[in-house]
Amino acid sequence: MNFAGPQFVIAIIVVCYAGWIINNWVRAKYGYDLEDEWGGKTPPSLPDTERKIELLSNENENLTGRISNLEERIAVLERIATDKSSRLSDEIENLR
Repeated sequence: MNFAGPQFVIAIIVVCYAGWIINNWVRAKYGYDLEDEWGGKTPPSLPDTERKIELLSNENENLTGRISNLEERIAVLERIATDKSSRLSDEIENLR
């Protein structure tokens, strides 16, 4: 067997990558942290995480809608407070 040829180097690289892939597959299967190519760890995603993200997204949409509603109401109140014409004041007095 010729150990100096490029086939031997390529075989070593293939074996290393295959081992890394199998290692990560086993880690993912049993819930361990996954390793990246730089030795860092990535925690596994939990099934509840996706549900929590969905719930938070829905809550964010609701709160965004409420904020836009409050901004419209504040704009109306600012218009009432800063209106210098007597038309709006007269309308308010007529309502009392």
